[in-house]
Amino acid sequence: MNCSSRLLCVLYIATSAGLAWTSVLAFRHGPMWAACLFAAASLVPVIAVVRETVIGEQRRWLLELIARAGRNGDAAEAIVRAELDSACCERWWTSLGSEHDVTCRHGMPRSSSAA
Repeated sequence: MNCSSRLLCVLYIATSAGLAWTSVLAFRHGPMWAACLFAAASLVPVIAVVRETVIGEQRRWLLELIARAGRNGDAAEAIVRAELDSACCERWWTSLGSEHDVTCRHGMPRSSSAA
């Protein structure tokens, strides 16, 4: 995570804490619907923190992949190769991710009770 991501996470946590405290105050002295609304709103910044950490991990992974490819050849070729290696099957690629081959390990078995 870089400096701006850390700053955003600190702001998200402060916002979440403020909303949680507001929900406690609304629970004690205000209407119950307001307390529930503030409690639900205090969860949104927590989700944003998780999202920032996932984005940071993806960036770190991509930089490692590019650095590894820089030693062995073209970075774009390494990224494309990694994406192709993570693909499920031929039908998955041609159907834009909606269907799998029968032998694909990621395909879901069809139920006989499905209509």
